[in-house]
Amino acid sequence: MRIVISRTADELGKRAADAAEIIIKDAISKNGEARIILSTGASQFETLKYLTEKDIDWSKVTMFHLDEYVNLPETHPASFRKYLKERFVAKTNVGKAHFVDGTKENIAFLTEEIRKAPVDLGIVGIGVNGHIAFNDPPADFETKEAYIIVDLDETCRNQQVGEGWFKTFDDVPKQAVSMSVYQIMQCKNIVTAVPHAEKAWAIENTLKGELSNTVPATMLKMHDSWQLFTDANSHKDAKEIKEIHTKAVVEDYR
Repeated sequence: MRIVISRTADELGKRAADAAEIIIKDAISKNGEARIILSTGASQFETLKYLTEKDIDWSKVTMFHLDEYVNLPETHPASFRKYLKERFVAKTNVGKAHFVDGTKENIAFLTEEIRKAPVDLGIVGIGVNGHIAFNDPPADFETKEAYIIVDLDETCRNQQVGEGWFKTFDDVPKQAVSMSVYQIMQCKNIVTAVPHAEKAWAIENTLKGELSNTVPATMLKMHDSWQLFTDANSHKDAKEIKEIHTKAVVEDYR
């Protein structure tokens, strides 16, 4: 486990993008291609900005995305397909891009594609409620399905309003298609970028808590190659974390 604490969200984004670049280039060098998973949302703005500026042969990269609301058209401002097409695909001309479209019919296709070969890198955020993708607590840690339909909890839906994606709580869809926790954990490497004060509870409980589906992100600690990037607002107890996770590499740039 590597924990990197930056002073600002912008510095966090630079460092997370640097880590992702190394993994992607290494995969291309060894395999002739790289397969990646991308997270979305306000917390990923800086990381994606700096990642798209990297000197990477994007034509050799295949991208999968994590989740999408059920029955939300791509034209909606909150659509994650729209988000990734504008913030990533249009800026990189990535070789292949596989999107979650929020339908049951799409799940079989995505499952076939993602399981054709290992995924080299997952850029996976953590929600206010500790979710990864849209696996809200209590998350399903048992399913081996690649993508599942999930119910969104109140905290998650309020987060979407708070970030400005929807005008009211009732506007937020109640369900989404999400990559499962199991499938996320199949990534060879996971980079997690989590800035901002509203994520402080999730970071504290992820790092201090035992493995629990009530804080789904605790599963990330079980991964052999997990890098967590936080900022001064989302992470405040570096000393205590060093004492808990004695084998973790902790870099504090505040």
